[in-house]
Amino acid sequence: MQNSVACMTLMYHNSTERKQNVKIRASRMTGLLSQLKVLHMRFGWLGVVLLFSLETTAVRPDRSSGVLHSSTQDAAQLQPLWRMHTLFSVECNNYFDWQTVGLMHSYRQSGQPGPITRLLSCTDEQLEEYRGMDLAPTHTVPSMSRHPRTGDWYPAINKPAGVVHWLENSADARDVDWVVILDADMVIRHPIVPWELNAEKGQPVAAAYGYLIGCDNILAKLHTKNPEYCDKVGGMIIMHIDDLRAMAPLWLSKTEEVRADKEHWATDITGDIYGLGWISEMYGYSFGAAEVGLRHKITYDLMLYPGYIPVEGIEPILLHYGLTFSVGNWSFSKADHNGDDIVYECNRLFPAPPYPKEVSVIEADINKRRALYLSIECINTINEGLVIHHASHGCSKPAKSKYLSFLRVWRTNMQNFISSTVDKVEETSKEIAESSRKEIGGNPVLDSENASGHTQALELQPEREKKITFSYPKIHTLFSAECSTYFDWQTVGLIHSFLSSGQPGYITRLLSCTDEQLKSYKGMNLGPTHLVPSYSLHPLTGDWYPAINKPAAVLHWINHVQTDAEFVVILDADMILRAPVTPWKYGAEKGYPVSVPYNYLIGCDNILAQLHTRYPEACDKVGGVIIMHIDDLHSFAPLWLHKTEEVRADRAHFATNITGDVYGQGWISEMYGYSFGAAELKLRHRIRDDIMMYPGYIPPEGIEPCVLHYGLEFHVGNWSFDKAHWRDEDMTNVCWKFFPQPPDPSSLISSDLGELRRDQISVECIQTINDALYLHHKAMGCSESELKKGMDINAEATNHPALSNEKGRQIEEQAEEKENKMEIEVNSSSRGIHEDENFQLSNVDPRE
Repeated sequence: MQNSVACMTLMYHNSTERKQNVKIRASRMTGLLSQLKVLHMRFGWLGVVLLFSLETTAVRPDRSSGVLHSSTQDAAQLQPLWRMHTLFSVECNNYFDWQTVGLMHSYRQSGQPGPITRLLSCTDEQLEEYRGMDLAPTHTVPSMSRHPRTGDWYPAINKPAGVVHWLENSADARDVDWVVILDADMVIRHPIVPWELNAEKGQPVAAAYGYLIGCDNILAKLHTKNPEYCDKVGGMIIMHIDDLRAMAPLWLSKTEEVRADKEHWATDITGDIYGLGWISEMYGYSFGAAEVGLRHKITYDLMLYPGYIPVEGIEPILLHYGLTFSVGNWSFSKADHNGDDIVYECNRLFPAPPYPKEVSVIEADINKRRALYLSIECINTINEGLVIHHASHGCSKPAKSKYLSFLRVWRTNMQNFISSTVDKVEETSKEIAESSRKEIGGNPVLDSENASGHTQALELQPEREKKITFSYPKIHTLFSAECSTYFDWQTVGLIHSFLSSGQPGYITRLLSCTDEQLKSYKGMNLGPTHLVPSYSLHPLTGDWYPAINKPAAVLHWINHVQTDAEFVVILDADMILRAPVTPWKYGAEKGYPVSVPYNYLIGCDNILAQLHTRYPEACDKVGGVIIMHIDDLHSFAPLWLHKTEEVRADRAHFATNITGDVYGQGWISEMYGYSFGAAELKLRHRIRDDIMMYPGYIPPEGIEPCVLHYGLEFHVGNWSFDKAHWRDEDMTNVCWKFFPQPPDPSSLISSDLGELRRDQISVECIQTINDALYLHHKAMGCSESELKKGMDINAEATNHPALSNEKGRQIEEQAEEKENKMEIEVNSSSRGIHEDENFQLSNVDPRE
């Protein structure tokens, strides 16, 4: 028996090794190379010589295979980069066996990289009679369902106990970098890859469990010395092995602590609706992680409970069927199958859900319909796994049925549906490209205004023109911020607009903070965040220059985060997205980044450029919005930081007539650092004046800007807004704080259409931020009854009419309307952003 189990385990591990996902990028080594480039910043040309010598022998990434090779490395020695392992915890019973069959089948179907291990908690008596040892690669763990010391019956403790036992006793635990921990009642839809989800050592990724209110009250204060680090997370955990080794013993001990603390089991303290301490293990995890100082990157969208409506544009990678869900009159609850022998009864399946074609009759709303499709997919995946399991265990061929015939083809039909949707998108993109060419005279050119205001015709080669159809490259949007309330309200506005605009790809806030700032910082949950050491006070020169955090943060992100994005869009925090900003829309290519004109950078034309770049003729007066190929960014980011330091140190040339800086204080050194760094690599920008606009300016006729940059004061009649006036205001942590309401758009009157459009866009900018703040405060749990009072205070403080409760309802309706505009059919999403509107709409778990 043991030999057969060992063989089965080996077969599983070999098959998963063969299916190692080709998405595993070589960014790790590229990041190390970028770190070496810092030598150039610190040691000048001596560092460059060293750098070039390193680059000639550097390990080169093969992006098509996800492996590394160098000029001296034989192809036969290619190896995958990072080792990862997936774990899930179960017990020796039928209930967990059918869940295991479903999870293992989804693991194989999804292409999840790396091996998987079931942590099987059993007593010796259970093991003697247990029939399911061949269901998955298994690490057997002594059961702690009945606590060996206290006698407490609490099976959930087996999860941390199983992880600790695996770490201490499994050889696999000594040959891994990343661990993904799931629950058995889950279905994997797409690979869960740590470096694609921005997991980092010290910053694991986990799903939001907002109902863990004990993180905010006496429970956390009693059970961790770092209650401010308590994150409300669980379900899906992605953690570096070093962090797991430090945290796992505390996960177990803190679970025991909370379980023993019956005095604080009440619902109003724990959030447990039964008040019986059942979620002690979840608190054990959060308190254990807080104890060792782990701060989670919390995802609100990648795990979905069937029955809940997914965020538009988001493809959940994981379905967690812990709750009852239904489609029409059909429903499924795992609790109804607690002792179900379905794994061992030949050809028996769970009751078939409705067919997808019936869903359109059941539900007309496109978003609710997509939720129903996902519910159907969940149970079909489990039944599909059962069919394969029964067939592989000698069951006779089942009788023909409509449902079995459907199960044989449903995945293929779904793929065909996706393909047909892609074809439609391709046709649409061709129409858009053709329309763009017609707008500029029917020639295959992309027009852009250069620094002198002249038009540059950038000819597209025929093969380039074909690329502006499909498939679209992956995009990652970045913006830089600091640990302050000033940047927090800007973050709320930008992320809200990111979600509303339909911008493809992920978004990450690059948050520059000192250790002291982090201790009291309250805004970690505002969006997906990559923490960066603050450069505001330069570590070498002592120069106070917060703007340098932008290039420093981008370089840190490049060096520490693995991404499969082909293009990066870099924005400022004080921006609002109105529509997608994409490389295919604006013609960005490798070697040809896209940006917007910053014509006041006159230093590109004078001695400043001659002093700070070898190629002053390549200096482009650009900034604000940047669309750059990832390979260009890897080469460029160190130079951006280095040139910023150079210009900042060149105080002899701070004068306005040299830099164009009206203050003559070197404040725009970072902007010159960008232009000079790009010039060093001879990157030539495609300069577009149709991407970004400052509110208060009249937009060019026929142009709808995708980005509003509210860096300057702007007016609409007697109303005005200047972000600088709100530098010290806490807009995000004080309930129902808003900016002064701009005039109602319907009240705007002007005989000049340009001025009217200017005022409408200005109103839209600040209204978008206020809408975002409303949704943020609601997600904070601010009382609706206090809404009018808070708005009255705002009105009194700003001498401006208050918002009304009716206005608040309008904001919610408008947010809902924006969601409903993006028609997303099941499994056909072309977006994959890292977070959803639940960052603003809800801080609680879907179960609430």
